[in-house]
Amino acid sequence: MAAIARRALNVSCVATPSGKRAAAPRAVQRSALGDANPRMFRESGADAPAGAAPGITPVQTPFDDWTFAPIREATVSRAMTKRYFKDMDTYAEADVIIAGAGSAGLACAYELSKLAPDAKIAIIEQNVSPGGGAWLGGQLFSAMVIRKPGHSILDELEVAYEDEGDYVVVRHAALMTSTLLSKVLQAPNVKLFNATAVEDLIIRDDAVSGKRVGGVVTNWTLVTLHHDTQSCMDPNVLEAKVVVSTCGHDGPMGAHSVKRLAKLGMVPEIPGMAALDMNAAEDRIVAATREVVPGMVLAGMEVSEIDGSPRMGPTFGAMFISGQKAAHVAYGVLRRREAQEAAAKAAAKAGAKKEMFAA
Repeated sequence: MAAIARRALNVSCVATPSGKRAAAPRAVQRSALGDANPRMFRESGADAPAGAAPGITPVQTPFDDWTFAPIREATVSRAMTKRYFKDMDTYAEADVIIAGAGSAGLACAYELSKLAPDAKIAIIEQNVSPGGGAWLGGQLFSAMVIRKPGHSILDELEVAYEDEGDYVVVRHAALMTSTLLSKVLQAPNVKLFNATAVEDLIIRDDAVSGKRVGGVVTNWTLVTLHHDTQSCMDPNVLEAKVVVSTCGHDGPMGAHSVKRLAKLGMVPEIPGMAALDMNAAEDRIVAATREVVPGMVLAGMEVSEIDGSPRMGPTFGAMFISGQKAAHVAYGVLRRREAQEAAAKAAAKAGAKKEMFAA
């Protein structure tokens, strides 16, 4: 677009596909509108975007006359906040909380949503984007390698792969991760709270099991990362009958749950994961996926932190299978906890009835 004189307007006409003449986009100096810092912008009519440059015939599309329905800014805000805070109210008492939405955490949520469609499942993820390290196969490489029989979840999700015999390859890790994530988010009994960090655990004294994990302490991730630079902002809490921790290996918030359990003396001092050995690591991670203390199930690479098992590197089968196994373990723990609560209520009711007759 050629420059124009200050406060000048260039208006011309162009031929439209219908043969009619229409006003071409006008080049306008902002100084003509009283802007003290002149910059060029284009307008067509009152506020339409720029048209085609000279010499280019505009391409007609189905979206040329697209007009959005009117909305107030306050309406947008209310649409988001009322739903978010309704979710926070609903999941303040969850059945299962999953800490971490990486490959193991998402697989756990997916499997658990099928096992217990009546259960309230909350996922707490520190990042804005769920998926952990599963968006890439390893380093900056796209393909995801999954050793058999870990490919069974790919078949269930109908994710295409190349069969290489003992292992399969998904052409891009993001294909598997986004497919799994979409299934989890479509489940009506699952809520993802992302950009939220698990800062601590709720630990309760329990007559049956001694001390047990009874939920998580949460805060906005940006607050958690800046406690040392800002004034104190107290956290929020979410109760749960079962917590599944899939916080991954060591890092800023890696293996957070087992580190906290170790500080509380509920597990021995954690050795951290050993050096890489793919053949040993995947079997051990799946085999050791378990309830480590009452109310707390571990899955994924966080298992290697507490057991000192090898890291596995860029192969993801154990992450998915460990997550699925954790779902079954959590389901068993959930039903056990529900039975304990029912027995406690029945005992309390019987005791109250006995006291009433004694009086």
